[in-house]
Amino acid sequence: MRVRPVPFDPTLSAVLDALPRTAGPELSLADVPRLREAATAFPTPPIAEVVGDRGIDAEELTVPGPDGAPDLAVTVLRPRRLTAPAPGLYNMHGGGMISGHRHQDAARLADLVEELGAVAVSVEYRLAPEHPDPAPVEDCYAGLVWMARGAAELGVDPGRVVVMGGSAGGGLAAGVALLARDRNGPALAGQLLLCPMLDDRNTTVSSHQYDGSGTWQRSMNLLGWRALLGDRAGGTAARVSPYAAPARAGDLSNLPPAFVEAGSAELFRDEDVAYASRIWAAGGQAELHIWQGAFHGFDVFAPGHEVTRAALATRLSWLRRVLDR
Repeated sequence: MRVRPVPFDPTLSAVLDALPRTAGPELSLADVPRLREAATAFPTPPIAEVVGDRGIDAEELTVPGPDGAPDLAVTVLRPRRLTAPAPGLYNMHGGGMISGHRHQDAARLADLVEELGAVAVSVEYRLAPEHPDPAPVEDCYAGLVWMARGAAELGVDPGRVVVMGGSAGGGLAAGVALLARDRNGPALAGQLLLCPMLDDRNTTVSSHQYDGSGTWQRSMNLLGWRALLGDRAGGTAARVSPYAAPARAGDLSNLPPAFVEAGSAELFRDEDVAYASRIWAAGGQAELHIWQGAFHGFDVFAPGHEVTRAALATRLSWLRRVLDR
């Protein structure tokens, strides 16, 4: 399929042009170590530096993983002074299922802890291809169960917990919300899905428009799904779990309210729009925002841009509303 891509916002395009090129027209599992190494070009500040002199305490914990699997590392950020049970934010990091770590979203979470008086938990899940499906989503679900069971000790109101994540983390957040529904697990107040990675089929128009351009390109997405699902990627629905690829879910009813966001100039745009539309069709609640001219991860790479300021304010507004702040 040959399609003309939606143009990037001119200012964002200049940011994109300054970023190092890491992808190619074809990638194999042998490229995963190189892509992980390339990600280190954007170092994550230490948690102590992220927190700084703000009234936030950071704690590193080890919690139970899924049955028969290793324990999980989590980072907890909480207001230093909690006078009542606080909202909870349960975060899963991005990285295409093949890279990333729980500390990379620390700045985003610290801002929300400060703004909302919330307690945030960020989980370290196992990565593909070393740990293919269902390891990543089961790790994330186990961390949510731990958070819900330990809500009192964490200072969290168990009725006001939102699962969240960007890119692969957004896909995992959607998968965890489906698991919580289907297993009668923790009740969730919402799911904050930021440019989520939802569909292993890669058949939408936008999945073809960004074949060779943008921060997360078609070849990288195909690799991520291949690493997670092996030869099941893109195959028949019976072979692909909806918890790994939430776009495959046949039933999107009875889910917590969703916030779905993407850029107009990224390959996840169409699958994210379709996911929100299917939640509406099932009688559910979804708020959808497509930011004109924005590429995948625009808020991370262009923190000072006007579209980023608008996106951050819009996310915060939605969180305040679902958490009844």
